[in-house]
Order: sequence, then structure tokens, then C-alpha cells
Amino acid sequence: MRKIIHIDMDAFFASVEQRDNPELRGKPIAVGFDGPRGVVSTASYEARPYGVHSAMSMAQAKRRCPQLIVVPTHFEKYKEVSQQIHAVFHEYTDLVEPISLDEAFLDVTDNKKGIELAVDIAKEIKQKIFERTSLTASAGISFNKLLAKIASDMRKPNGIFTVHPDRALDFIGSLPVEKLWGVGPKTANRMHEMGVFTGAQLRRISCEHLVQVFGKMGRVYYDFSRGIDNRPVVVAYERKSVGCERTFLEDLHIDTKIIIELYHIVLELVERIERKDFRGRTLTLKLKWDATTQITRSLTQEKVLRTKDDILPLAKRLLKDTEYHDRPIRLMGLSVSSPETNDKEGQNRPQWVEGFLPFSDDKHKR
Repeated sequence: MRKIIHIDMDAFFASVEQRDNPELRGKPIAVGFDGPRGVVSTASYEARPYGVHSAMSMAQAKRRCPQLIVVPTHFEKYKEVSQQIHAVFHEYTDLVEPISLDEAFLDVTDNKKGIELAVDIAKEIKQKIFERTSLTASAGISFNKLLAKIASDMRKPNGIFTVHPDRALDFIGSLPVEKLWGVGPKTANRMHEMGVFTGAQLRRISCEHLVQVFGKMGRVYYDFSRGIDNRPVVVAYERKSVGCERTFLEDLHIDTKIIIELYHIVLELVERIERKDFRGRTLTLKLKWDATTQITRSLTQEKVLRTKDDILPLAKRLLKDTEYHDRPIRLMGLSVSSPETNDKEGQNRPQWVEGFLPFSDDKHKR
């Protein structure tokens, strides 16, 4: 049986800003862009009682908390601190799966220090992170990633929580279905319509019926309701795409401004491709018309897309086939995907893919 730890830093960006600026300590702050379309990246714990949370528009956050202090992001600083934190992880195990700058899974079944109990390792890691960064972290411990992830949220901030194998079923059974990995607001609403509100109620639904309603995810929900998660801690992922996007302060509706912005996004994309040494053949354009609708269009080429001369003509071609003349653009993005190493016979033929996707900004991140 594996021993998995999930470490999640507490209000990471906000905590770093409060650490480095004593005047911000104990005050409600939000990290992000303070503009008409700014979004909260992280809210301090002092701001959360007012209902301020990540992914909320900054305007709404300021309405909920008039005394909110908005602090601009400093990603290079957060990356530097994140490297310090991950260095601590690797003192105990090389089986570290980064999820973001501020959280990761660790498989400590066979750890470098020969410590028997995962809870003791988690305590040491939390202490070392605090000693080296003056920041607190919360830890969840269990025998799989699902339970460790849920456990890390149980006693935030600066908490530690263990789900033992003999208590897993009762623990899952008592949870709202929203706590299960992969159950977002729409899925939760569908489950509620089925009369399913807790893990125990979900456990009563047959696998066949869950698959019928939710497709292949139905099997996942069936397993999760029983505390089953066989996914290993993955040390490194193969990068599938490289992209960038911009949300504009004012909707773009003038053709020349749209082309200029597209040009700048292409330049940024080329720089990222070069930095990541990425090789892909599919270019995807994303346009967001308003708060609820976005369109994506893709084109696959035979050659690898790496330079401005490769990408800009294709980007213009994709843009031309949209309704950008008739509808103002709120967000524009480009990405290159289909890594060369994953190409299969027949994938190199040019192909168009078009889809309309609902867009929601109400993802909450702790």
C-alpha cells in the first residue's frame, strides 16, 4: 500500500506578498490585476470571510470587501520560492509530481530517510518549508492521490490530516460530491438532480448507470466513491502544447487593432516555443466573444511550427474564418500542439476543427 502526501501552500501568492511587505500582514489582500477585467489570482485568508476568492473578478472582490488591498503579481518571485519548496520535497523522495507552483504529490512509500510514518515526513516537510521560506503549508496523507488531495483541504491553513485505509469509506461517504476530484459545478448539479449529494449516496448508484449519464467519467466517479484511485505519482509529464492568450481591457472591434494584437500574441508564442524547445504542428486560435462563449479553430500542417513566418500566416487564416468583423473580441489566444513525438500515420494531413465551448470564470482555487 502506497503512502502519498499532498502538500498545498496556504494562499501562496498572497502569503509571499505579506511575508515581503509587513504593512500587508493581517490585512485583506488580493493578488492580481487591478483593472476593469482584472481577476483575483489569490486572496489572503483575511479577505476570504468577505467571500473573496480566486478566479473572482477584481471588481466584485472590491465590492464585497471595500478595504481590500490589491497587489500586482510577481511571478518570478513566486517561482523562486516554489523552487525552494520543491527542494525540500526532494530531500525525502524523488517521486514528486508538481501540480502547480504551490502544490505537489509525493510518494514516500520508500523515502530517502527511511521514515516509517508518512505523517512524520509531512510534519518535517512543513517545518522545513516554514524555516526556509517563513510560509505555511497544509498536508494531506493517505494511500492514494484522491484521498491525500481531499485531506490537505480539511484543516487549512497550516494543517495536517490523515485518511487511514480503514476509515476511507466512511470518510468518502460523509463528503459532499463536490469534494470529489473531477466533480465540477455542472456535474454536481446533475448528481443533485439524481438525488446524489454525498459520497455514500453516489456509492449506491451502479457503475452502468453512472457511465450512461457521465460517459467514461462515470467509472471514475464509481471508483472514487469507494476510495479507489490507482493513479501513480507521475514525476514528469510530456508537454502537449504551448500557448498564450490575452484578455483585453476593452473589447476589440477595429480590424487593425485586432491584427496588431494577433501579431504580438504570435511573437509571444514563438518566444515560448523556443524557450520550451517544443515541436508541434497544430495551431489553435481561441476567441472569446463575451463572458459565456468562446470559439476555437485549429489547423494542422505537415511541418513543425516554430517561427513567426510559420505561425503568423496561419493565425491570420484562422482569424479570417471567424466572425471577428461582426463581434467584438474580449480574449484572444494561440497555441501550438500535437508534439512531433506523438504523431501517428495520417495525423499530418491538414484538418479543421471547430467547436463552441461554454466559458466560466467561477473556478475556485484555495
